[in-house]
Amino acid sequence: MSDLFVKICGLRTEQDVDTCIEAGADAVGFVFASSARTVDADTARRLAERVPARVLTVGVFRGQSLHEVRRLTEESGIRAVQLHGDEGPEYYEALRAEGRNLIRATSVTEIPALLGEFGEDMLLLDAPDPGSGKPWNWASPDFAAPTGRWLLAGGLHPGNVRAAADVTSAWGVDVSSGVESERGVKSAELIRSFITAARH
Repeated sequence: MSDLFVKICGLRTEQDVDTCIEAGADAVGFVFASSARTVDADTARRLAERVPARVLTVGVFRGQSLHEVRRLTEESGIRAVQLHGDEGPEYYEALRAEGRNLIRATSVTEIPALLGEFGEDMLLLDAPDPGSGKPWNWASPDFAAPTGRWLLAGGLHPGNVRAAADVTSAWGVDVSSGVESERGVKSAELIRSFITAARH
């Protein structure tokens, strides 16, 4: 599964972005939700301008109004929106009309998530406590993997990403805290190691 889609999230510096691009990431994420990794629209725009067209730029939102999501998306120039809260179908309908790529992020529950329920292009399955770096039991025999373009997230790092992808047959993986030297601070070495491990 060397063609595994890899998204590195929570980027805040030019070095973060350049490292991801050079290492072969498929997508880079900028967090607009409240987090140790939050950036403003101007910073996200400056960083996104360094990203070639082949790499998807993603803005991450959680519990924000549709007006704020649209404003920050427009001001930053990002090409995809990841909604990581209780946003309803109206968000997806409005953002779809504006031509954005849409990612619906949800925590793993007893009810299997279905790709496309809200019209999203990708589905992201995360731990119950997103951004904490705590893994969930993706190896559980009770876990029902979605079909199609879905990303595995939650507690991944260079040491477990390959096994996690193999066990779940994930289409892609997403990481933030698993490539940090301290909370909110990315490590170039860990980013490179993660992408290499994910693909080999």
